[in-house]
Amino acid sequence: MDEQPESPDGVPLDERRGAGPHRGARRRALRDGHARMRLRLDAHPRLRLLYKIGVGVLGALIVVVGLVLVPLPGPGWLVVFLGVAVLGTEFPAAHRITLWVRRLVGRARLRWRAWRVARSARRASSVKPSAAPSR
Repeated sequence: MDEQPESPDGVPLDERRGAGPHRGARRRALRDGHARMRLRLDAHPRLRLLYKIGVGVLGALIVVVGLVLVPLPGPGWLVVFLGVAVLGTEFPAAHRITLWVRRLVGRARLRWRAWRVARSARRASSVKPSAAPSR
């Protein structure tokens, strides 16, 4: 049977996550366009160097702005990690830092989900019989 799992509100989970029939095609088109751009850059060494310098300056600028924002209210660390991700597109050390942060965020997300499930289970088990709806 081809039944899709549904969320509590009745919407199929694939549609809820935004995984439509064109999602893969868009990603492929972006990836192919990026690969073509890289081939053009690799064919021109001076242009490649200029591009790498531009990415370095832009990434460093984003990191500096993020560090300025850290003590202020707002997304300071998020901006710093965004700048490191921009640098990671050209520099292997920054890419390794980005991968480390992604793993850290993934583990934190899994812990948070497990905590939510455990909390809802505790709440469900602590419901008093008099508070339960009668049928």
